[in-house]
Amino acid sequence: MKQITYMALLCCIVLVLLCVSDSASTPVIDIAMDYGGVPLWIDRLLGEPSVLSLQGRMNTAWFRANNPQDCPQECDCLIQWPTALYCDHRGLADIPDRLPDTTQYLFLQRNNISSLSSSSLANITDLRWLILDHNQLQNDKLDQATLQNQTQLCYFFANNNHLKSVPRGLPAGLKQLRLAYNQISSISPGAFQHLHNLTLLLLQGNRLQTITEGDLKGLFSLNLLDLSGNWFSSVPKNLPISVQQLYLSNNTLSGLDEDSFVGFLNLKYLRLSRCGLQSRSVHPQVFNFSSLVELDLSYNKLITIPTVSTTLQYLYLEANEIRGEVHKETRHEMRSPFAL
Repeated sequence: MKQITYMALLCCIVLVLLCVSDSASTPVIDIAMDYGGVPLWIDRLLGEPSVLSLQGRMNTAWFRANNPQDCPQECDCLIQWPTALYCDHRGLADIPDRLPDTTQYLFLQRNNISSLSSSSLANITDLRWLILDHNQLQNDKLDQATLQNQTQLCYFFANNNHLKSVPRGLPAGLKQLRLAYNQISSISPGAFQHLHNLTLLLLQGNRLQTITEGDLKGLFSLNLLDLSGNWFSSVPKNLPISVQQLYLSNNTLSGLDEDSFVGFLNLKYLRLSRCGLQSRSVHPQVFNFSSLVELDLSYNKLITIPTVSTTLQYLYLEANEIRGEVHKETRHEMRSPFAL
């Protein structure tokens, strides 16, 4: 009896040390940049697992020997998160075979996976997260039914791949779609038609030049849209009116008309840094709407400050060509960027 108690105590100590090592000995990495520039929040109340790689942070052999569930040889499985499968940083060319049918969180980032076949996830029906960042995914090697059949999928990340268009057949339950830093120049017809629950869409670092009517049709709940670092010469039209955070930095914009942001009744955060904006091509009233809370115009070529609403809280103007003093009433309403 004492031996059993001792072994149970030893197991508890090992698990505690593992959790401590997560915060104490794990190298600090930029979670935001690793997942497309927006942090991936973990809901511990839902029992969601860590997004960090387990490589070098656990004794794989010990966990494999003491874990009652089947775990593919190419992956790591944690006893405390039996629904999570860590197959990242393995140089894999394909998704491992015979994945446990209980898998809900599948981490496949930083491999060499170029395709998703119809059989890849065939035995998994409750998948919630699928993270394929930093692989070699290509549109012509994606079987549409592979993702479409994942009706429980909420998070699909495919940043830093070789996609040339937003893929079709995305499951209707998606809440976050991250496709940053691919080679996307178009949006497949009807790609977003059924994604009524999508709240976050990352498309920065691609090759988009325009968004036509219908491209984003169906995105009724979209909150954050990142189109930074594309090839836009003007603010794209036909964007969802539900957007509260719109990021357009690092595009070469020829100018801003008075109606560039008309229709965005809920727009609160607008980023337009490094867009080559000049005062003569920016309508002085374009930013004068009451919903706006934060406006980033840094690293442009402005020589005057455009009119802003008195409700604006944060205005970023560093690295422009503005001379002279800010009017007293404007200065009173603005907060320092360093207050963030």
